[in-house]
Amino acid sequence: MEKALFAGGCFWCMVEPFEEQPGILTVLSGYTGGHVENPTYEQVKSQTSGHTEAVLIEFDPKMISYEALIEIYWNQTDPTDAMGQFMDRGDSYRPVIYYYSEEQKAIAEASKTALENSGRYTEEIVTKIEEASTFYEAEEEHQEFYKKNPRRYKQEKAERAEWESANAKGEQ
Repeated sequence: MEKALFAGGCFWCMVEPFEEQPGILTVLSGYTGGHVENPTYEQVKSQTSGHTEAVLIEFDPKMISYEALIEIYWNQTDPTDAMGQFMDRGDSYRPVIYYYSEEQKAIAEASKTALENSGRYTEEIVTKIEEASTFYEAEEEHQEFYKKNPRRYKQEKAERAEWESANAKGEQ
C-alpha cells in the first residue's frame, strides 16, 4: 500500500472523487503543512495554524496508479489559484501536491509540466509540490462528510460549481 496527500480547497469536496475509485483503501480528511501540533478545524479555518486542509489517501498501486490519482486531483482543483479554491478563500485552502518519495515528486512535477504545456489554462499553474509533513486527522464530523451530510455536501458542490462557472479563469 502507498499514501498520497493532496490539498485542494475544502476537504469535504475532495474525498468522494478519490474514495469512489477502485484500489482506494481509505481517504482521510485532515491538516498538514502548518506549525501547530494537533490543530483543530477552527484553528485551521482561522488561517492561524499554517496548515492546509488536505486528504490522505491510502491506495493499492497495483489497482490504481499515483499518476491516476494526480489526474483526479487536477480535475478537482483550480491550479491557477494560489490563495484558495473556488469559494474557499485563504492560505488553508491553497492547492498543494505533497509527496512521500522522490518517485511521487517526479510524477507530480511531470504531470504539472504536462498540464502547463497542454494549453488547458491561460494563466500560470501555481499548485505547489512539497514534501509531505505531519498529517493530523480532522475531527470525526469531517470524515466522509458527503455520506454523513448529503444535503449540505450537495449544496457545497453546487456552490463550488456555481462559483467556478461565474469565475472561470482562462480555462479553454
